[in-house]
Amino acid sequence: MILVTGATGTIGSATVARLAARGVPTRALVRDPSRAPGATPVPAAPGAPAAPDRPGTEIAVGDFDRPETLDAALRGIDTVVLISPAVPAQEIAVVDSAVRQGVRHIVKITNHKATPDSPVDRRRDHARVEAHLRASGLAYTLLAPNLLMQNLLFAAPSIRRTRSFTMSAGDGRFGMVDAHDVAASAAAVAAAPSPHAGRGYLLTGPELISYADVARELTRVLGHPVAYRRLSPADHRAAMIEEGVPEPVATSNAQVFDLIAHGDAAWLSADVEALTAEPPRPLAAFLTAHASAFA
Repeated sequence: MILVTGATGTIGSATVARLAARGVPTRALVRDPSRAPGATPVPAAPGAPAAPDRPGTEIAVGDFDRPETLDAALRGIDTVVLISPAVPAQEIAVVDSAVRQGVRHIVKITNHKATPDSPVDRRRDHARVEAHLRASGLAYTLLAPNLLMQNLLFAAPSIRRTRSFTMSAGDGRFGMVDAHDVAASAAAVAAAPSPHAGRGYLLTGPELISYADVARELTRVLGHPVAYRRLSPADHRAAMIEEGVPEPVATSNAQVFDLIAHGDAAWLSADVEALTAEPPRPLAAFLTAHASAFA
């Protein structure tokens, strides 16, 4: 059986759905069972009834900060898909619980440049978790997505209101990827993890794009001009804080966008298709499918 953490998030929920579609026995770890409609909570009862809307899927109620709930959720699990906001203590707690419960393999969603000396906090955090995972003795696979297309939806209110959006990424390009392609990759690895032990994969869309390209594609899809307004990293950070983004997150985001402006995310990979046997979704298809969110 496979456990998916962060199962109510964008990648996690899609991974659970992909595994359910494959008919793979899956347990979804959630902190709030109300966010898993129709599911049957099974905090410590492997083999309990499945969620009626996703046959073969169980719901485990647990908390990263309460090890005893993790131990209960991980009983009887062979493989974990580890997805979280990259809080090292929390992910390390999952790894340690996995060791205690005899889990064999962890598939971790990480960052493509997770290094101990990264200027970006979240990358250093991922590096710390990766080091702990390697030292645990568990088999593991690392999946590193480029920017997620779904993050464009955060700009939707501004686009609806002003027909524009702001970023501090300059003309930097990136291999933006649909979260559903990340989930499909995670599900493919988790369903048959052995060939992927000790390996890392870079997950991208099929093309390098910039936010100017995003604006042009939105203009085409919506039938009216959409402008990309460039900000400095400092001004972008201040704007995010004013919009209610926590200061540490705003600082980290501004750092990342500044790196993107200087080519940090200008990379592509064929790994999504290699893992899933399907080509990754292009930006045009994503924006067309989500046009109503921006209109």
